[in-house]
Amino acid sequence: MTPKDVLTFAQENNVVMVDFKFIDFPGVWQHFSVPRDELKEETFEEGVGFDGSSIRGWQAIHASDMLIIPDPETAILDPFRKYPTLSLICNIVDPITKEPYTRDPRYIAQKAVQFLKSTGIGDTAYFGPEAEFFIFDDIMYDQNAQSGYYFIDSREGIWNSGKEENPNLGHKPRHKEGYFPVPPTDSLEDIRTEMVTIMQKCGIHVEAQHHEVATAGQGEIDMRFSPLVKMADNLMLFKYIVKNVAFKHGKTVTFMPKPLFDDNGSGMHTHQSIWKEGNPVFAGNEYAGLSQTALYYIGGILKHAKEALAALTNPTTNSYKRLVPGFEAPVNLAYSARNRSAAVRIPMYSPSPKAKRVEVRFPDPSCNPYLAFAAMLMAGLDGIENKIDPGEALDKDLYDLPPEELAKVPQIVGSLDEALDCLEKDHEFLLKGNGRRAQHMDQVQEGERGRRPEAQAASVRILHVLRHIGKQKRPGLKQSGPFLLRG
Repeated sequence: MTPKDVLTFAQENNVVMVDFKFIDFPGVWQHFSVPRDELKEETFEEGVGFDGSSIRGWQAIHASDMLIIPDPETAILDPFRKYPTLSLICNIVDPITKEPYTRDPRYIAQKAVQFLKSTGIGDTAYFGPEAEFFIFDDIMYDQNAQSGYYFIDSREGIWNSGKEENPNLGHKPRHKEGYFPVPPTDSLEDIRTEMVTIMQKCGIHVEAQHHEVATAGQGEIDMRFSPLVKMADNLMLFKYIVKNVAFKHGKTVTFMPKPLFDDNGSGMHTHQSIWKEGNPVFAGNEYAGLSQTALYYIGGILKHAKEALAALTNPTTNSYKRLVPGFEAPVNLAYSARNRSAAVRIPMYSPSPKAKRVEVRFPDPSCNPYLAFAAMLMAGLDGIENKIDPGEALDKDLYDLPPEELAKVPQIVGSLDEALDCLEKDHEFLLKGNGRRAQHMDQVQEGERGRRPEAQAASVRILHVLRHIGKQKRPGLKQSGPFLLRG
């Protein structure tokens, strides 16, 4: 849609309010609304002002004025608001320079796509995430002067098999047995279908939905692949729809990677491919029908997964509760066709060259999709440019390798702290295309850890790193609270 089309669309649908949505660093949608009369054609050029100092990791209070610029191509009717509301996803602009704001994750993703085009390798990067989630019936948590706890409950949870429910009808999947029996064991089929129908009305192409492996309402809804920035937009809309449908039914959704002990966590296996002039760059005559370019892309992913990617694809302390052996979590940094125990899988469902892609299996849905997708693309492009050999494919169950063989397979980092250390050391590949060499990386003093809780110190460190990834020139990086504990 053009700006004029958006105004016509709003009028035809009797829109009352216009809701402007944008993404913060941790990956949470923020928003504010204005009456429809405030939206004019020039709004799409001049923008609307807001206070940037209130957004985590953005402006200091003495330089807080910012502008949102709505993207007319993202216009939809919000499916949940009582009054007809037009929803628009926005970019962030500096009101003084009128330049895109360097800490806007959506702009960082757009820059990654621009860099892809500048290399001549391709003109489109397609991404297709499989974001898993849990639908719970109750969640309580607190941390105060005299106690600390969390309590999760689900009518589907196997721990409720002996509970008096007047009556208890059973049909509760045991741990690791939720994939995927029919109703009534799968008690959430209708809720997931409602989520799908709303996604379709909002323009998201859905391919499938099903219960996932864990007990207690774990589910998955698969979207068809889209170009990188569009898919990041879709994933944020996906989360918005999933959470709001569940809320309407008196339930709550979390994309937390590992909310339950001793059962599978929620991953976000991410399919990706590069195309050029309508042709699939990843199709060829090498291993599993891939091109040499695709194998180099995998080499870049595996190299930087060990060093830098995890801080952006798995950015919470809880992420590393999922990345442990025994729960289908791909901790081993190897690649293989069909093999789901490898960090990178080459799907073999179709022999068509158009279907050739790589599936990166270690990310989880707590990440900021704009940053995670951009980082994976940049890692893959680094592999192509430097012809990074991914080594031999491992076509065996990596979980059953004898210790002497397993010792030769590199593994992903085991904690957020380790991931952040790696990101500080290995981030040059993320800065390509900025037009100048990055300034020296800010170092966080060791004493900072002693003065702050672990998660808060980590949040400060990752914002220091991302400041340089975004090529931010201003001082005054805002230090936020323990946002990395979000679920």
